[in-house]
Amino acid sequence: MSENQVNNAAQTPEEPEQDINILKKDRLDKLAALREEGTDPFVITKFDVTGHAADYKAEYEKKEAEIIAAANGDEEKIAADLEALNSNIVRIAGRIMSWRDMGKANFIDVRDASDRIQVYVRSNDVGADLFKTFKKKWDIGDIVGIEGYVFRTKRGEISIHAKGITLLSKSLLPLPEKWHGLKDTDTRYRQRYLDLIINPDVKDTFVKRSKIIASIRRYLDNQGFMEVETPMLVSNAGGAAARPFETHYNALDEEVKLRISLELYLKRLIVGGLERVYEIGRVFRNEGVDTRHNPEFTLMELYQAYTDYYGMMDLTENMFRHVAQEVCGTTTVPYGEHMIDLGKPFERLTMIDAVKKYSGVDFNEIKTLEEARAAAKEHNVEFEDRHKRGDILNLFFEAYVEEHLIQPTFIMDHPVEISPLTKKKPDAPDYVERFELFITGREMCNAYSELNDPIDQRERFKAQEEALSQGDEEANRTDEDFLRALEIGMPPTGGIGYGIDRLVMLLTNSPSIRDVLLFPTMKSLPANSGRPEKEETEE
Repeated sequence: MSENQVNNAAQTPEEPEQDINILKKDRLDKLAALREEGTDPFVITKFDVTGHAADYKAEYEKKEAEIIAAANGDEEKIAADLEALNSNIVRIAGRIMSWRDMGKANFIDVRDASDRIQVYVRSNDVGADLFKTFKKKWDIGDIVGIEGYVFRTKRGEISIHAKGITLLSKSLLPLPEKWHGLKDTDTRYRQRYLDLIINPDVKDTFVKRSKIIASIRRYLDNQGFMEVETPMLVSNAGGAAARPFETHYNALDEEVKLRISLELYLKRLIVGGLERVYEIGRVFRNEGVDTRHNPEFTLMELYQAYTDYYGMMDLTENMFRHVAQEVCGTTTVPYGEHMIDLGKPFERLTMIDAVKKYSGVDFNEIKTLEEARAAAKEHNVEFEDRHKRGDILNLFFEAYVEEHLIQPTFIMDHPVEISPLTKKKPDAPDYVERFELFITGREMCNAYSELNDPIDQRERFKAQEEALSQGDEEANRTDEDFLRALEIGMPPTGGIGYGIDRLVMLLTNSPSIRDVLLFPTMKSLPANSGRPEKEETEE
């Protein structure tokens, strides 16, 4: 039995897998034989394709329907007109995914970027010598070029009748056999190329990701925003509460960090007179890995002069609705067991009201740090000595509220202690003009009325430095150049940061951030091993 026959046999999970080394040696032997015959596939540099499988199948169905409609039941005319389509030669290229050997006629399934299509390969059409080589030296997984015409088989499947076949690349390792597929998540994430080959729905996720980002860009461009790029290597990684990755820049003999945020450089551009700017780019945070977090992820931040956090709420709600409609065709999208309605107005709650609603604790009545600590102890909310009243309010929110925020909800007016770059509320200086959008219990974005008072900002940096000295590794350091920019003068500004990966998770109904990252961060494999020393875990 050939390898191709084995790959198409109805194996059961109990049957042992073939030794991968034996299969690889068999394919290497076939490659060597091909090279001896002067048909080395790896010397081929191009194959001119005329289209893709999905388009040709759709086009044939359309023409077939037109022919049948025009014939008014005349079977001979239908047959003659369909036969005339055989002169329309097409050329596709893709990977052999399955193989059915029927003697002098074989059927192979070829998958290209659009879809799979059955190909009928017959000795009389491609030549006896090539057909013999095809059967003996080609394998499932090989990349091939097909030239022929589209037709419908007696069993009703739209296929290509091959008039010529070309081996474009030899696959030296077999694909996972089709009955079991590629289901192990660790292998899927590490070998995304296999995942994309075997699981077509995975490719659909990343096609949709690309469309989501393109839709966001179109929306913002139409709103008058300008896309910019700012540094990834920085001397002071600020703008968020996170530990940075650190490295040494040899040319300058200087310690630098990978950015954790886009904020401080984009605000400098607002100072410089660019009134509406945004950036979509990678940021890096030295933190753990779970279903919602990856150490490097895609962040979008935008800043608009002469507006506030209410302007950012309106922009966010409209943009989410626009992207869902444009990419998904609807503003009601499934996520797990829920249907998320992005079409109706998003709920708006202050953090204090949300905590009161879900925990029963009213922080309007808690005036002192001692009262906050007592409430935390009573409700089993863990805190540290360095935490102030506002920090404890946020801990209550995390413990009691987040999981309930399934439908889109803006949580507003955070405590000043956890918002070092945000304007205080004029009538309540212990709180700031900030919101976070939550959907499916997850933070989707974080927005401020940006602090533009350089004196206040310096005091906030001092508080962050004190927190850093007390062991808060995520606290910001003072950025003197940013303070200098504020002293030049920054207009009233609204700003916001979006987790692009979480938006993609929402609109593709993906439970883990790893499902929407082509190459998520994984623990390195030890030498000569197919498995990590210790498996990663996800929350």
